[in-house]
Amino acid sequence: MSESTHVLQATGVVKRFGGLTAVNKVDFSMEKGRIFSIIGPNGAGKTTFFNTISGLYKPEEGRILFEGRAIQGLPPEKITLRHIARTFQNIRLFGGMTVLENILVGAYTRLSQTAIDTVLRTRRFKEEEARAEKRAEELMAYVGLRNVGNELASSLPYGGQRRVEIARALASEPTLLLLDEPTAGMNPAESEDAMHLFRRIRDELGITILLIEHDMKVVMSISERISVMDHGEKIAEGSPREIASNPSVIEAYLGRGATGGIGAGSAAHVDKLAKEDAS
Repeated sequence: MSESTHVLQATGVVKRFGGLTAVNKVDFSMEKGRIFSIIGPNGAGKTTFFNTISGLYKPEEGRILFEGRAIQGLPPEKITLRHIARTFQNIRLFGGMTVLENILVGAYTRLSQTAIDTVLRTRRFKEEEARAEKRAEELMAYVGLRNVGNELASSLPYGGQRRVEIARALASEPTLLLLDEPTAGMNPAESEDAMHLFRRIRDELGITILLIEHDMKVVMSISERISVMDHGEKIAEGSPREIASNPSVIEAYLGRGATGGIGAGSAAHVDKLAKEDAS
C-alpha cells in the first residue's frame, strides 16, 4: 500500500520514564478510513503510546508522521490543530459546565476570533459563536444526546458522559480520532450502541479511528486491524482472526503454556468472534 494512503505512521518510537522504558521502538501505521485497535495487558504501554501521538509526551526517539508531516514533540494544542482529537480512559469533562458548554470547548479550537473580538463582542465574534453553538447542538444529536444541552455534564449517566467526550472531540473537526477505553464501565447494551456510533463516525464523517480497548467483544467486532503491545513493545499485528490465534498474543494474555484465544472470556468465545468478523 502506498504511503499516501496512510494517515498515521510511527517509526522506532521510544518513551522512557527515568530507567523505565514504557514504549520501546514501536513501529505502527494505519490507513485512512479504517478502525484500528491497540490491545495488550495492563501496563503494556498502550496509553503511553497514545500520549506520544496526542502530544502529552515527547518521545525520546523515533518519528511520528500524520498525513506525511512530523508531529512528534508538538504540544497537544498544535496536535489538535492538525486535526487529531482524543478521549481519555478516565472521563475528563468539566462537571460544573453544561453538556453544550463542554462540547463548545472542542469547537473553540477552530474559531478565528481574537481577544479584541471577544472583549468588544464584534460581529465576527457573534457569528462564530452562533455557528459553534449550532454545530455543538448538531453533534449532541449525532451522538444520541438530543435535548440535554442545558444539563450539567456530571449529571448524565456514565455512558452519556462518554458520548459528551466524543462529541467534544468531534467538535474540533478531527480526521483522526483516538479513543482510550471508550466502552470502559459501559453495560453490554451501551457497548453495542457505542460500536454502532463508531462505525457511523467512520462511514458518515470519514474519520479514521484508533482505539485502545480491553473489551475483546468490542475489539473483535469492530476492528479491521489490531496491534498488540506487551512490556512496551509491539508483539503482533493482524486481522481479528489472526490475533485471536497468535501464540505470542495468547501467551501475553494468559501466560506461558496457555492454549486457545485471548481476552477476558473463554478462548472459544473470542475465537468465535474473530471468525464471525472475518467471514
